[in-house]
Amino acid sequence: MDRSSFEKPGTILTGLGTPTRIESAAEAYALLADWPRASRTAAHDIAAKACRAAMDGEIDAETARATFVAFARRNDLVAPQTSPTVADGTVIDWARSQRVNAPA
Repeated sequence: MDRSSFEKPGTILTGLGTPTRIESAAEAYALLADWPRASRTAAHDIAAKACRAAMDGEIDAETARATFVAFARRNDLVAPQTSPTVADGTVIDWARSQRVNAPA
């Protein structure tokens, strides 16, 4: 695990509401670098600088994660919590588990 990996990855909504798992400062920084220039705010700049600093080993990854989460919340990007069964597998796996666990 590299030093910029987050202890607890987060999931944000990208594109047309697609859930995207962000596991490191590098992944967060890549998303921030692609953010439209016209929509960049102070929260964006702080998060981008923190992620870059974590990638360079100047600050810990969890500090960068906190700034990225604040940016994501401010921009309504945080994905709603989902069942671990659904989040870690596919919808088909989840549907199968429902049939197997269904009362007779």
